[in-house]
Amino acid sequence: MSAESKSQQAYRFIRERIDDGRYVPGYRLVLGSIARELDVSVVPVREAIRRLEAENLVTFERNVGAQVALIQETEYLHTMQTLALVEGSATALSAPLLTPDHLSRARAINERMRRTLDDFEPHRFTELNLEFHSVLFEECPNPHILDLVHRGWNRMKLLRDSSFSFVPGRALESVGEHDRILDLIEAGAEPLDIELAARRHRTATLDAVLAYQSEHKSPATDVPDPESSEISA
Repeated sequence: MSAESKSQQAYRFIRERIDDGRYVPGYRLVLGSIARELDVSVVPVREAIRRLEAENLVTFERNVGAQVALIQETEYLHTMQTLALVEGSATALSAPLLTPDHLSRARAINERMRRTLDDFEPHRFTELNLEFHSVLFEECPNPHILDLVHRGWNRMKLLRDSSFSFVPGRALESVGEHDRILDLIEAGAEPLDIELAARRHRTATLDAVLAYQSEHKSPATDVPDPESSEISA
């Protein structure tokens, strides 16, 4: 096996665990331990981590070592705040245009989301979450607002594929809030009530993620892990 293929193997190994939530943001990547799991030297692991660092999925700090990147807090904050506003508006504008078939489909998707909680898969949950919300906002008659919603969701994918991978408790709350939004729409509630419910739903996820981020920031004074290895070495 070539050095390049070992580096690619290490890259896939780490990337898969970041993507499926086994390595959550803030998780310390100990090069020696990963190398032993893969039965390779630390060199290809270090190369893989450099590549992940270039993709903003891993960060490296002296005296801390390599760790799965925390989300870009300010960018995430601004994106979620904007998405809360525009998606809330789009959902309220869509509400009068939603048919019983729309609402039935949304209920069915939310039930599928609820069933995933028993054997939680964050990325599948996030896919279903977008599918659910799309039913509610895609009928928005204002194309400019709808374009902003699409841009917000696309931006979220770039920042972090799934927020639920590191705040899984938020998923249970989320499906309950989905039910309440659907109840409001079915009852013909005032557009402002629907908009505020959709907005609070989005900001509740934001609050949970930022609270997690704050709790898991690594202090710069941490004692270095002897196995973490200097990425710059």
